[in-house]
Amino acid sequence: MSAEAIEFVLQSAWGKTLCKTHIDRLRREVREREVLRGSAICHAGSQVQYWKGVMSGLIKMSVASDKGQTSTFTGIAAGAWFGEGPVLRSDTWDFDGVAMRDTRIALVPRATFLWLLDESPAFSRYIIQQLNERLAQFTSVIEAERLELPETRVARCLAWLFNPVLYPAVGSRLDLTQQEIGYLSGVPRQRVNRALQILEAAGLLEVRYGSVHVLDLPGLMRFRLNEEHATLLDKLRQRNNNDAGPRRFSIVGAR
Repeated sequence: MSAEAIEFVLQSAWGKTLCKTHIDRLRREVREREVLRGSAICHAGSQVQYWKGVMSGLIKMSVASDKGQTSTFTGIAAGAWFGEGPVLRSDTWDFDGVAMRDTRIALVPRATFLWLLDESPAFSRYIIQQLNERLAQFTSVIEAERLELPETRVARCLAWLFNPVLYPAVGSRLDLTQQEIGYLSGVPRQRVNRALQILEAAGLLEVRYGSVHVLDLPGLMRFRLNEEHATLLDKLRQRNNNDAGPRRFSIVGAR
């Protein structure tokens, strides 16, 4: 048993709905795992043993082809729980999870997860909501990848990382580097840089070294690049080049 993992569970939205019987079993069975940056948290094809929560750190969820090509679905930030789909429908993981920075994971055994589904209506409702939000996320990501420009994909990627249902602990600020945003959105760093400037110029977020502060989450989710945004960025660049007074953009730096 890990005291910090138990505390993380009890402070989660679903943990606050549990009765003493549920909590007593979780105290006996929940475990914690520390994963170093670049290490695997789950492998496609490996056995599903736990439902997992991110106590700290950041995870990249992706798949790889036999030829080594990879496609990233999303990032999983601190406070999030993931893996309910594989836990429910199969015995194996169908995606890879890799730690993008040193990460701590809370582990709820699969048998305990299934027991809670049977025993706790509130927990079942939480899982239904979680699955619904995740479906909406992947639908949105696929739409952006197939139909939208890279700048819109960056906006959509960031908006979902601030989703209050999937990532309740994030709030309005998240530590992210330009490189990490590129990995998660599948967009080259140059275009990530441009996208962040456009999104900041549009008043949707503020960018600081190593972090992003969202000002308008619904607006960020609705964002689609158009000529007006590009023109605004060009005007701001020209103004900054001609006048040292106005504030220059602060772009997320790579670690």
